[in-house]
Amino acid sequence: MTRWAVVFAGQGAQFVGMGRDLAAAYPECRALFERADEVLGYALSKVCFEGPLEELTRSDNCQPAIFVTSIACLAALRHEVPSFSFDATAGLSLGEWSALHAADAISFDDTLRVLQARGRFMQAACAERQGGMVSVIGLSEEKLKEICAATGVEIANLNSPEQTVLSGEKARIAEAEKMAQAAGAKRTVMLNVAGAFHSALMASAAARLEEFLKDVPIKTPSKPVISNVTGRPHGGPEEIRQAMVRQVTSAVQWVACVRYLQQNDITHYLECGPGRVLSGLIKRTHKDAELFDIQDIGTLHKTVASIGSQSG
Repeated sequence: MTRWAVVFAGQGAQFVGMGRDLAAAYPECRALFERADEVLGYALSKVCFEGPLEELTRSDNCQPAIFVTSIACLAALRHEVPSFSFDATAGLSLGEWSALHAADAISFDDTLRVLQARGRFMQAACAERQGGMVSVIGLSEEKLKEICAATGVEIANLNSPEQTVLSGEKARIAEAEKMAQAAGAKRTVMLNVAGAFHSALMASAAARLEEFLKDVPIKTPSKPVISNVTGRPHGGPEEIRQAMVRQVTSAVQWVACVRYLQQNDITHYLECGPGRVLSGLIKRTHKDAELFDIQDIGTLHKTVASIGSQSG
């Protein structure tokens, strides 16, 4: 039996022009971008469609921009295949907010406001303390925990059994990268990010987000939404609030999320939003998964051709 999970992109996947062709082709996609402009009080759509990249990359723009583009991708699919439905959903970091919206836990307008604020809070936390992140390929979690203990950095993302991201103060991250290389890592890559996301250096952002979320209406999801913090489905509204605050400073348990979906008979994954990062990570954990993505008209048509007959 075919069981679907829809998964949503995180920060770093953005590109200038994302969503533009979908908005031109589908009224429901155009309406999402127009509504976003109205809610946020400025032309987010212009930043998405025209850039410049520096403006799009700013966290308070990037986070709502990726969200709107991701939901537009799902809306375009539903236009082409109205019967499409999914059995569970998840997202990487900010993408988890897209997943919560897709599962009816939070409104479109409120998700926009949350992500604009979340981006602003995270940018401010980056300015307070200079941090960085490094991706390490080919070391065990146990070895990386030893490196973290020795250098004072933290595990930020467990992306696949082979790839883990470390986060912390810049000098300590440089030291951790050297130790990882000496320990036999296949590869290390310093990430082009504004700061130490998913670490204790984001504590001020988490505190401000907690205050912000007090007045945001959240409902129990209509479909299972897998939490980055636990690798298990979210519970009720208060549990969601607490988990989404913790998510800002906690490691993203993406391997655990995918394993949970696999153990619960998910066979097909649809990645909505810019890039194909999640599809690559999912394949490394769930090797026999069927993977599809939508980020523009070309990938939409390809996916519709592949899945139209299977949806229902």
